[in-house]
Amino acid sequence: MTDPRDQAHQSSTGEQTLTTRQGHPVTNNQNLRTVGSRGPTTLENYHFLEKISHFDRERIPERVVHARGAGAHGVFEAYGTVGDEPVGKYTRAKLFQEKGKQTPVFVRFSTVGHGGHSPETLRDPRGFAVKFYTEDGNWDLVGNNLKVFFIRDAIKFPDLIHSQKPDPITNRQSGERIFDFICNTPEAMHMVTLLFSPWGIPANYRHMQGSGVNTYKWVNDRGEGVLVKYHWEPLQGIRNLTQPEAEAIQAKNFNHATQDLFEAIERGDYPQWELCVQIMEDGEHPELDFDPLDDTKIWPKEQFPWLPVGRMTLNRNPENYFAEVEQSAFGTGVLVDGLDFSDDKMLQGRTFAYSDTQRYRVGPNYLQLPINAPRTHVATNQRDGQMAYRVDAAPGQNPHVNYEPSSLNGLKEAPRTHPDHTPWVEGHLVRQTLERTNDFQQAGEQYRNFEDWEREDLIGNLVANLKDAAQVIQDRMIDLFTQCDPDYGRRVAEGLAQVRQSAEEKKEQGVQQAEERSHEAQPY
Repeated sequence: MTDPRDQAHQSSTGEQTLTTRQGHPVTNNQNLRTVGSRGPTTLENYHFLEKISHFDRERIPERVVHARGAGAHGVFEAYGTVGDEPVGKYTRAKLFQEKGKQTPVFVRFSTVGHGGHSPETLRDPRGFAVKFYTEDGNWDLVGNNLKVFFIRDAIKFPDLIHSQKPDPITNRQSGERIFDFICNTPEAMHMVTLLFSPWGIPANYRHMQGSGVNTYKWVNDRGEGVLVKYHWEPLQGIRNLTQPEAEAIQAKNFNHATQDLFEAIERGDYPQWELCVQIMEDGEHPELDFDPLDDTKIWPKEQFPWLPVGRMTLNRNPENYFAEVEQSAFGTGVLVDGLDFSDDKMLQGRTFAYSDTQRYRVGPNYLQLPINAPRTHVATNQRDGQMAYRVDAAPGQNPHVNYEPSSLNGLKEAPRTHPDHTPWVEGHLVRQTLERTNDFQQAGEQYRNFEDWEREDLIGNLVANLKDAAQVIQDRMIDLFTQCDPDYGRRVAEGLAQVRQSAEEKKEQGVQQAEERSHEAQPY
């Protein structure tokens, strides 16, 4: 990606001439410098050493989660309203205020649990991360395609992901590991019901919803806050795949979603999403049978309607995948004035983890990379660190002063233009779960709301992933499904009973067939 702030000097030998990173023209890129044509090579092969040592370092550490991704640039256009009301009633965030106001965006779609080169047909939540380059700095809206999550407390996140990653001994993922964690985590039943249905395999990135998942806040110019949930609705429609349909696609193309997004934008078929919010007065809301800060729950539409606030259009593909998609970095703590945090325990844990992982993965100066840099004034007293290539100084700032406060022409605090949001907080410091867990109701409602073909796919996928799990795990999962809906539990139990014996027989047959039907070979 070209950084408009970096103007390279033109080589006297022409723009297309190959050079080293030092700018030296390369006259022979085919052969090492050797003693005679057969070697040995000599140590002063600078061009080779630079080339191979950089190649050795081409890969930055893969994301632990969201490793497989695709991205695109676009624009967000505000409606200036939230539903039928002026948006300023609820938030002073500048990007929403004026009808037709456009803000550049970059979006990275991803799969969550699988590796960087995994098929895009695998069952997995999909990441839906949007970076808004606003006049007040960046805003990252980091979410998934599904509207709920497995857990409600960030301290469990490493355990959740470990259960979905390969076994540390066999290096294989397994349904037993996943469901061993899930059967001891009843709050996950809503997510499991969605994930193992066709909603767990979107047809592609263009035809999937997005959600902020967590509960955030909007703050107006009086410092008043409301709780808010974000939803991206694809104007192309929603399309999902059953497991057999996904497997058929994977046999032909395991990059299908990345290819679909790139080619749609390339031909001018720009995908669009409408951004909607749900708004709730801040507070505990004892009238609800769930806690509004619980990210395993959906706020019912009939009580908290979706209110449109703007539209996003993706209209430009990346020029370089690594520079723009792989090095793009998002964080739930990246908010602008008028947006704020709720007390959502998952959100507060993610707010540390997301930006911290980018400092480790990309480096402490990852925000100086063009894809991550704000497109506005940046001036900090942060200095040095790995891969620093500019000083975030203001025009006329005393370069000797990298601290604040100072009387020697250093950086100064911005003037306060609106009152801070100052919610009242009191209570004992405890380690407790939310009081209204209600782990099964919404999962059961989701099961009953599925169409028949979606329930069929859900049951088949659960049975396929549970069939090799230990009996104690199967029994616990059947009990949890039954608490969601009796028919739900019964159908999973019946499916497991049908496959249990045949699965063992097939394993034994496979061992025998490998020896009986294999072909002898002579050593070579």
